[in-house]
Amino acid sequence: MSKNTVDVVLVGGGIMSATLGTLIKQVQPDWSIEIFESQSEVATESTNAWNNAGTGHAALCELNYMPEAADGSLSPEKAIDINEQFQLSREWWSHLVQQGILGTPSSFINATPHMTFVRGEENVDYLRRRYEILKQEPLFSDMEFSDDPAQIAEWAPVLVDRRGKDEVFAATRSESGTDVDFGAVSHQLFDHLVANGAKLHLGHRIRKVKRVKDGTWNVHVRNRAGHGPSVVNAKFVFVGAGGGALQLLQSSKIPEIRGFGGFPISGKFLKTDNPDIVAHHRAKVYGKAAVGAPPMSVPHLDTRIVDGKESLLFGPYAGFSPNFLKKGSWWDLPGSIRLHNLGPMVKVGLTQWGLEKYLLGELMASREKQMDTLREYMPAARTEDWEMITAGQRVQVMKKDPQKGGILQFGTEVITGGEGSIAGLLGASPGASTAVHAMLGVLRSCFPEQYANEWEQVFNAQIPALVSGGLNTDADAAAASLAETGRVLGLIPEAAPAAVAAEPAQADA
Repeated sequence: MSKNTVDVVLVGGGIMSATLGTLIKQVQPDWSIEIFESQSEVATESTNAWNNAGTGHAALCELNYMPEAADGSLSPEKAIDINEQFQLSREWWSHLVQQGILGTPSSFINATPHMTFVRGEENVDYLRRRYEILKQEPLFSDMEFSDDPAQIAEWAPVLVDRRGKDEVFAATRSESGTDVDFGAVSHQLFDHLVANGAKLHLGHRIRKVKRVKDGTWNVHVRNRAGHGPSVVNAKFVFVGAGGGALQLLQSSKIPEIRGFGGFPISGKFLKTDNPDIVAHHRAKVYGKAAVGAPPMSVPHLDTRIVDGKESLLFGPYAGFSPNFLKKGSWWDLPGSIRLHNLGPMVKVGLTQWGLEKYLLGELMASREKQMDTLREYMPAARTEDWEMITAGQRVQVMKKDPQKGGILQFGTEVITGGEGSIAGLLGASPGASTAVHAMLGVLRSCFPEQYANEWEQVFNAQIPALVSGGLNTDADAAAASLAETGRVLGLIPEAAPAAVAAEPAQADA
């Protein structure tokens, strides 16, 4: 690869780069785009179906988006915000299906009820109050609540089978929930990009990103096969490298990255392909996180549909590794420490005793203790039916805080710098589910004039919810969007998936 100048360089072959590249191609088809992925195929890290729960995060079942305040009050604001962000993804995917950019909807998204399951009088009271608030919101109007064991057994039999008759429990269910294979979405989007002139470089690792005097960026690339290094000059760089984004943004020396650090948490899931078990559970069931545990550790028993095959996952079981990527290096964590982020990182380390205790307990947990955690949700679970699989790495954001000195942030954060010539995404959940919202935000921040004068009307036509300023403020608009995307994506019972012009082939690894 010789040195050349391109309009856009996308670092990382995950859902964020795939989404951003496709959005750019729709409004600037003449721009040259080059994508660099260090592995032999795209979507191998957090975007991979087996490295995440595949939930279309819409706050239908995730309690951490609606925590109880110290005074006992509940606010639906965060839950509504997350749901509205996911609706942008649904509307955009629907548009891409109709354009033939995405193939048969069932190849990447399937209707899967989202449920929340809690035990104990206090938790049941909280869940009931949460339901009563959310039920009034248009995007949550299909939510049901029950503390009747017979009703819950109809929704998800494995939750009730062999459970003690004197146990108090309750559940909510939203049939509008989905299971999403973000790896499949990414493969199809990258196929489209390559077919329309973008260059995808597999097995190429970005070593650093350096600003040039003219305001462009030199992206230093090394071929994993041993060839190189090479330099690609780019007008705009997006770092969507998952856990690897922090160090690359640090190499750019943009002031906006100062004070940011990363704390890696590894994950594992119990998985079963036993058809007799899988057939009795078609839902994503979320519970409550253990005291001191991070929100990303919320236990959930999930239906997964990957390559047309159904499985069940339960977890996550947390662990610790200094790697920032599943296929990363033990040097990732110590190599990310700088003078400007040392203080916030130390402060987080001194204040997160609950998290540290939780991680230590997870590391020391025996196989039987892991199964006991599963049996809290599935009392009849047998050890021999389940295998442990290693999921992806999640790098939680640590950053400066004026009051606390340093905080650990559970979420995603977009960093932009260089007068809008570079951007990157840090953090974890809800991540992939809100990729469209996040990447539209990148375009607004980095290309404000083009967005306002040329691009906005294109995206508004593709994603009607952008015009309304929030679906949840208009019950009719919310119902119409859910109905239309449900029809196009084949999510409404007995609704046939929309016809497509062509079905993209899977990318060759």
